[in-house]
Amino acid sequence: MTEMAILFDSSRCTGCRGCQVACKCWNDLPSEPTAENPYDSVNWDDKFTHPADLNSCTRLIMTFNDFESESSQKRVGWAFSRRACQHCTNAGCVNICPAGALRKDEDTGMVTYDQDKCIGCQNCSAACPFDVPRYEDRGGKTVINKCSGCVDRVAHGMMPACVTTCQPGALQFGERDAMIELAHERLAFLQDHGYQDACVYGESEMDGLHVIQVLKHGMDAHGAVKDPQIPAAAFLSGIMKPVTAVGAGATVLGLAAMFGLAHGYKRDTLVYNDGTGDTISLESGQVTKQGNGPDERTVVESMTENLPEKVKDKLPASLAQGKKGGDDDE
Repeated sequence: MTEMAILFDSSRCTGCRGCQVACKCWNDLPSEPTAENPYDSVNWDDKFTHPADLNSCTRLIMTFNDFESESSQKRVGWAFSRRACQHCTNAGCVNICPAGALRKDEDTGMVTYDQDKCIGCQNCSAACPFDVPRYEDRGGKTVINKCSGCVDRVAHGMMPACVTTCQPGALQFGERDAMIELAHERLAFLQDHGYQDACVYGESEMDGLHVIQVLKHGMDAHGAVKDPQIPAAAFLSGIMKPVTAVGAGATVLGLAAMFGLAHGYKRDTLVYNDGTGDTISLESGQVTKQGNGPDERTVVESMTENLPEKVKDKLPASLAQGKKGGDDDE
């Protein structure tokens, strides 16, 4: 697999939103309704970002963040940012999807999806530290809608739609290592010219993103997520996949995780992870006691306790029985 990436250089961006238009044109997405007076529009956030956030028919938006800088002669400036899927290497949405609708594209590393497989559980939204996945109603069925990385275009030797339309060259596309190298070259240039807060974002976050960004004014000004992490609840459901061998067991366990996440868990509930021998907090995922936890429920039991009986009956024997802490002397 050749790791590919989109490079966004905020120092070259003019905020024209051409990338937004190109994304909608290629993916046949409608525009949002706007009031005659734009300040009356529900999509207007008084910072010129339009629409105010991603939605069912908008996969990419350019955000306009105003900021004050003591080092700038103007004192007030704009920090243009790109809000869309970051295409994580460690993609929580892919790990948690019980239907296999989300996947990593083998040719690029981009996180893409199949709407025909989506069951509308919306677990991917809970697992995303960037709050990206959105959903649309397709013939009465709720399905995911987000940036696909234009893997269909890339497969035919083309660049992502957003990249092709960027006149100032703020967007580039190529092998990930090459994009990171270009990002650091630009970073050095900016810092040499007085932009000491400038940084490269996406090189290591979430084990590496496939959208690399040069943030001219720093993470805070551009609204970047600091130290993004997969939420604990999503992590807990993800670690359960290896417990079953393959096939139906993993699918049922995914459904168990989905059911549990939808109903929530009690705070500080402790469970026994029979895979590691530790007692962990079901809410935070933190290990509270190493070794056997004889008085605690197993993670499997916690994930499956609220399932309907007809679903429990289909669980593999190893899951249906579970293991109590202290009963793992086999």
